[in-house]
Amino acid sequence: MFGKYFYNESMRRMTIAFGQLFNKIQVRRKDSSGNVVQSIAVPLAYAPKEKFLTRLDQQPNLDEREMAITLPRMSFEISTIAYDPSRKLNRVQKFKSVKTSAEGKILDYNYMPVPYNISYNLNIYTATAESGLQIVEQILPFFQPDYTVTVNAIPELNIKRDVPIVLNNVTYDDSYNGDYTTRRAVIYTLGFTAKTYLFGPAQTQKVIKQTQSDLYTDTNTSTAKREERIIVVPNPTSADADDDFGFTTTINFYSDGKKYNPTTDSDE
Repeated sequence: MFGKYFYNESMRRMTIAFGQLFNKIQVRRKDSSGNVVQSIAVPLAYAPKEKFLTRLDQQPNLDEREMAITLPRMSFEISTIAYDPSRKLNRVQKFKSVKTSAEGKILDYNYMPVPYNISYNLNIYTATAESGLQIVEQILPFFQPDYTVTVNAIPELNIKRDVPIVLNNVTYDDSYNGDYTTRRAVIYTLGFTAKTYLFGPAQTQKVIKQTQSDLYTDTNTSTAKREERIIVVPNPTSADADDDFGFTTTINFYSDGKKYNPTTDSDE
């Protein structure tokens, strides 16, 4: 069961959508008259918080640019992935899409996805408290406490899902090295939960043009004789899976004692 390879990129697309929310944030610096003298686009990267803290420890002066990292910056990462039973749906329902192949039209489908909560941490690093407040204030008003994004979950089946991203908490850390007048770094950590869904492997089947059911006089079909046969075909018979069509039902009654052999496709 677990040996069949598939990769829908569901979590990857969700992570990209989360990062896109924060990739255009700016910090502006003003002079004593209130005029904007500098506008800084805050860089955003997927990286763990510890990586940036280690990098900051190696840079004694945050105003020097000889080294690769400068502030302000932001990073985000996945912290936990947890199943959410409160959003469980009927798993036998299907998402369907009709495609044309060399053998004719085929039906691609996928069953209902499984609800999972993906928790993200957004880390904000600034050299001053003012820069940190500017960034945080550009984020918090949009979460009340959630913000909904639309994710193209399975492009092949044209499945799009509205995913609420919930702001859980905001923590603040003012770290420094030396005396209390030396500012080291201001770090905000915002915790989010994306209520998303994960899809299983997609499957393909040919379009069914006819169904046949035989009814017997007893539940023991090895000895019982058939009494009735119900055949259902589309109307018109040339209809395909993506057409608008009805059905024609034919009911036949038998007393010949024969049975249908699916191997030979005949009554014997």
